[in-house]
Formats: sequence, C-alpha cells, structure tokens
Amino acid sequence: MKKIILASVASLVLTTNIQAVQNYGSVNGEAITAADIKMVIRDNKVNYDSLPKDVQEKVINQVVDTKLLAQNALKSGITKEPAFNDALNKLKNDLALEFWMQKESKSINVTEEDLKTFYKANKDKFTQKAVLKARHILVADEKVAKELITQLNKSKDLKAEFIKLAKEKSTGPSGVNGGDLGWFESKQMVPEFSKAAAALKKDTITSTPVKTQFGFHVIYLEDKKAEGIANYENAKPKIHQVVGQEKFLKSVKDTVEKLKAKATIKLSK
Repeated sequence: MKKIILASVASLVLTTNIQAVQNYGSVNGEAITAADIKMVIRDNKVNYDSLPKDVQEKVINQVVDTKLLAQNALKSGITKEPAFNDALNKLKNDLALEFWMQKESKSINVTEEDLKTFYKANKDKFTQKAVLKARHILVADEKVAKELITQLNKSKDLKAEFIKLAKEKSTGPSGVNGGDLGWFESKQMVPEFSKAAAALKKDTITSTPVKTQFGFHVIYLEDKKAEGIANYENAKPKIHQVVGQEKFLKSVKDTVEKLKAKATIKLSK
C-alpha cells in the first residue's frame, strides 16, 4: 500500500504543470488568466485561442461569473467561519507537500552509470517492435508516379530531390513536410504500402509506383529497425524516467522513515 501511495504522489508531482500567466482582461481589477480559462474548459487538448469567437465569449463570460461570485463570497465574511479555515489549512498542507515534492524531484541526480547499470540488469524489458522511417509522394496518376521515379533515379542527391518533389507534387498531407511519415509500424499503414516499404533497403526508393486506395505512391525508405531488444541509446530516455522515479521514491521513503523516528504518533485502535 505504501508503494502505491508514494507512486501516486510521484506521478502527480512529475506531471504537474504550472500555468503561465496570460492576461485576458480583468474583473474588478482581478486578472483573467490562462489558468482561469483552463478551469472552465477542463480539457488540456483544447486550445482556447483556436476556439470560435462565440465559444470564446461563452468561456470568458463563465470566468467572469465565477470571479464575481468568488469576490462576493469573500466580502460575505465566509473566510471567518471555522469550516472555511479548516479547509484552508488542509489546502495549505497539501499545497506545501506538492511544492516540496516538486523541489525534491528536481534535486534527484541520475548518472550515466545509474542508467547503464539499470539497462544491463533489465535489458530484456526494453524490447522494440519492427519499425520503418519513410517518406512518400502520393499522386493520382500512375504515369506521373513513373515519371517521378525516373527523375529521382537520375538525381545526384536522392533524399534532397525526393523532399523537393514531395513538396511540389504530393497530394498527401505529408507533402508539405517533404513526404515525411516519421517512424511507424507496418500495421499502421495499408498492406500494399507496408509491404513495399519493408522490402526497400535504406536510402532507396520503390522501382515502380505502389498502388493503394489513396492513389499511387513513390516511397523512399530513410531507415528501419528490426524487432528485438532496444539498444542502450534508444532505451535511454525511458530508463532515465524509470531510474529517476525509483530514486525519487526511495528519497521520499527515506525521509518518511527519518521523520517517523523523531515523531510522536498516536493511532486509535
């Protein structure tokens, strides 16, 4: 149970994000900030600035209403009631703990030796799936695709020419990025595309257009990784996260044990 509690606290601390102050107006001199707006939207994936104007207005009006009610509550004398002060003290303690946890987590030192030792002891846990890194040019006409392949085969810098043509000719959404599809597993693409991409050697293109339901593709394979154990460098970011959290949890546990040794604790039976 203790491990579960400590892990939960650590997770909360490591994912806490302090909102940057951004002014959207004021209510009786009190600023309307990005944090206020987030409280109303309640969805970190939603960007207020990209919302339609009428929706933005509704959000702001709700913030205004909330601030007016809060200001009125403060004037009502509610802060003098015992229940309010009990809740405030509880909040103060929780906030103090959260900020202390943040400070402690930042002080954790994870060395290269820590990471390598952990990797050697847990290498079998760091598996990687077979993935491909590719670019493509998508066109509607097979003849155009064949012409592009001919042009690419004559180029002195295949990758640079591929990126240039993808930006100019590709009808796919990745065209603006030079046809870049990033890393992907075979199952993420339609079968015809995946099979053709997997058959390529690094830094080569398909010799013939690849037909799919979307049109005709010219594929350029930048890199590939086989399924198996991830090497140290690929696993390093994940290892750093795991080792850092383990060290943090141990630090918190050690602190708790020291505090218990000095504390007077009485528990009701």
